[in-house]
Amino acid sequence: MAYTQENITELDLLMLYDLSNTQKGIKIHKTADAEKIAAAKRLFKKGFISQVDGGYLTTLGSEAAEQAQSLFTMLNAHSGE
Repeated sequence: MAYTQENITELDLLMLYDLSNTQKGIKIHKTADAEKIAAAKRLFKKGFISQVDGGYLTTLGSEAAEQAQSLFTMLNAHSGE
């Protein structure tokens, strides 16, 4: 099993959220890369974000973003070795 490019783009979007402030959302502008626009639409359809173009994390999205950011931190913790 491996992450698809679509998964990676979705994870990258989840990484943009500031988990320390639930009142901060994101906006994916119509001039953004097509891949990011499509990822936001998928995350909205799956129930991770509140708007098709970003918005706020849902409860599910918040949990996923926390895990994505934790995994990122773990994977990069020893990148200098």
